[in-house]
Amino acid sequence: MIKTIIIHHLPDTNDLPAAERWFYRYHIPEVLRHLPVSYISFRAVPPPPGAEAFGYYNYKVHENVSAGEGENLLGLLTMTKEVVPLKVIMVNVPAAPTEDFVGKSASFEDRTILRWLTAVRYPSGISVEEADDWYVNVHAREVMRQPGLTRFFSYKVIKPPEVLSKEMPAFLHPRSVTSSGWHRISELWYENGNGWVDSVLTNPPAYTKPPWATIDRYPFLQPESEFASTFILERPSDDWLRDVPRFYL
Repeated sequence: MIKTIIIHHLPDTNDLPAAERWFYRYHIPEVLRHLPVSYISFRAVPPPPGAEAFGYYNYKVHENVSAGEGENLLGLLTMTKEVVPLKVIMVNVPAAPTEDFVGKSASFEDRTILRWLTAVRYPSGISVEEADDWYVNVHAREVMRQPGLTRFFSYKVIKPPEVLSKEMPAFLHPRSVTSSGWHRISELWYENGNGWVDSVLTNPPAYTKPPWATIDRYPFLQPESEFASTFILERPSDDWLRDVPRFYL
C-alpha cells in the first residue's frame, strides 16, 4: 500500500470559494476514478501563536491510499486543471509509518489531539542517508523530550518514479507551485495549541545542531523551502469514498 500525502496552501485566501468549488465539483470525483483504497482530507486549523514561522500551510491535507505504484499517469491528463494558484507539497510514503517514536499505545480517550504535520527537505550537498541518520537517531530522540508531546511518528518519503517527478507538477497543477522533492513527513501530537507553544517555543529540550544546518535554531532548516508544516485535528473533514455530494458527480 502507498499513501499519497498532499499539503495545500492558498496564497490568497480570497480564492477559497473558487478552490472549494473546484475540489468538490471536479478534482475529488476525478481522483476517485482511480479507485483509491482510502481517500480523506483535513482542513487546516489556525496555527498556535508563533507557528506561522514554521512554514505554515493554511488550507488542506489530502491522504490517498492506493494499492501500489502502478497507476496510469496518462489518465491524470484528463483531470480538470485547478482554477486558482496553490502551493502544494506532494509525496508518496508507506501506508504505515517507518518510525514510531512516542505514544504508539496511547488511547484516543486519554486527551484531546492537535496534530502538527511537518515536511522536511534536507539541504542540497548533504546525502539523504547522512541527514536521515541525524533525524532518526539524534534529532527525534531529543524531540521526544518535548514536555507536551503525546505522539510522534514519521514516514520516510518514497522516491517517486522519474516520470512522476518530472510530469506530475506540469499537468496536475499547472497554475500552482508543486514540489515533490521532500524527504520526510512526520506527525507530532499535542493536547492543544498551548501544548505546542510550551513544547516548541517556551520550554523546548536542548537540540543538537547538525553541521549542515541552514539556520541556527530548531528545526535547523529554512522555513517553506526546507521545512513546512500545518495543523489538523484528529477527525477528517471529509471521507471522499462516502461523502462526495451527488450534485457534484
